[in-house]
Amino acid sequence: MRAVLWDMDGTLVDSEKLWDVSLSALYESYGAEMNRETRTALVGASAEETMVTVYTELGLELEPAAMAESIHWLHEHTAGLFDEGLPWCTGAREMLEALVAEGTPMALVTNTNRSLAERALNSIGRHYFSITVCGDEVPNGKPAPDPYLRAAELLDVDPADCLAVEDSVTGTAAAEKAGCAVLVVPNDVPVPGGLRRRHVGSLADLGVEDMRRIYAEIDREMRERSA
Repeated sequence: MRAVLWDMDGTLVDSEKLWDVSLSALYESYGAEMNRETRTALVGASAEETMVTVYTELGLELEPAAMAESIHWLHEHTAGLFDEGLPWCTGAREMLEALVAEGTPMALVTNTNRSLAERALNSIGRHYFSITVCGDEVPNGKPAPDPYLRAAELLDVDPADCLAVEDSVTGTAAAEKAGCAVLVVPNDVPVPGGLRRRHVGSLADLGVEDMRRIYAEIDREMRERSA
């Protein structure tokens, strides 16, 4: 395990609930109400994918300029919530501190765009991460592998030498497609099992050696299957 690649929303910080507030406000501005099934489907989605879903459900024309304006509104509303401070997911900060202490390179890999991610980093702390990759900086966001491939490239490591930490179906698929081992810490939405995946209930249950053990187990199993 040469590097750890972290998702942000729902993995490091419990910001998904703040996105709930902003999305609900967007629906209310159109005189509608977001249902739970839609919100579940949007966990981990890119801004563009989110707005296509929202506009389709609201029966609005998929007009690029209007959708871009709605994305801007959504991000500004959420940024205001972020500025009030982001609550840490259980055990996340302690794990970051432990990995920094032993010198493990880390990256933040998020579908959130750069301007909003910077606001979040004011709360999380930039010093934990060697690099950050945001959804608007790659050709395709999660569930495409692009964000994780870019992070590995910037860290100068093979994706197969990385452990990604994710909470969503979308993010887990992205990391897996990139060739990373994936530690899944589900938040609101269950994530199915898979060959490159290991599930834990909380990061608070783990130490750095547990992270290395999980990575080694996945790596060994993948090597045996390809032999």
